[in-house]
Amino acid sequence: MSKRTKHNIRISQDRNISLYLGDPAHHDWITRIGKALSSPVRLKILNILKNTPRSLKEIAALLELPLSSTSLHIKALEEARLVITENQSGVHGSMRVCICSFTSFRLTAFNEEVDSSNKTVSIEMPIGNYFNCEVAPTCGIADEKGVIGAFDSVVTFYSPRRIRAQLIWFTKGFIEYRFPNLINPLLDLKEISFSAEMCSEAPGFLEDWPSDITISINNRETVTWRCPGDFGARRGKLTPAGWSNGSSQYGLLKTFSVKKEGSYLDEQLRNTDITINDLGLAASHFISLKIEVKEDAKYAGGVNIFGRKYGDYPQGIIMRVTYE
Repeated sequence: MSKRTKHNIRISQDRNISLYLGDPAHHDWITRIGKALSSPVRLKILNILKNTPRSLKEIAALLELPLSSTSLHIKALEEARLVITENQSGVHGSMRVCICSFTSFRLTAFNEEVDSSNKTVSIEMPIGNYFNCEVAPTCGIADEKGVIGAFDSVVTFYSPRRIRAQLIWFTKGFIEYRFPNLINPLLDLKEISFSAEMCSEAPGFLEDWPSDITISINNRETVTWRCPGDFGARRGKLTPAGWSNGSSQYGLLKTFSVKKEGSYLDEQLRNTDITINDLGLAASHFISLKIEVKEDAKYAGGVNIFGRKYGDYPQGIIMRVTYE
């Protein structure tokens, strides 16, 4: 959650940066982060800012550095998107206030083939590449330029332009993705998982707007996640500038997995009735993932699904298959 500080800056406590060596689109950001973290001074600056915002002058004084040098270090951290700055009014005029903008950083090395170290196959599906859908308003699709088609038009979900989608939302119904089945039958399968950034779908946004979102794999219901709300009190880290305030801005990155013991939500066992052996993974050329808000759900609060260029996480929907 966010809180106010003496410098009146909102501190986000939920930004976890996930980058992948196998994705060329991430390489520039990885390089900038590497450059930013290569300096012991910049590491000290991040440590100073990790919980408390500071003005540029305060940082310079604490580290006994010239203001000009401090400014250059902050610029490198800004370019790596590890620090954000904001101009604030002070007693003697305007001042720059800095805050650490992340809570964790993860760099993963994988390709769309078995990784020799962890025996994992990973495939990312753009959110607009769905196979089937049945949705009800409020609903819509947006790309980086804004809404595709019209608000609350179910027809838009069948438009060829949907493949450009970076944000999809609907109140009730489902959307189904089909991933290529690359499972090797000669290896002992340990786990299949899907990760996606999602939140509820309220009129505008409402932080307290629960929604029961059901995940099915190969038409077997695995888990239902009760999303707490539709998040829009701050802008998404990746959400385009043209997307209006007062709308859904970001979601939570959730992982749904099935193992031999049962079905999991974020590594917590939720359903022992559906195990990986119940999914019939060897019976088809594809693996189906269905994201659904049921008509009879206790909290039918809809769903927003975020792509690479909206929300907080630069990814579509990622399927991972892990072998023993």
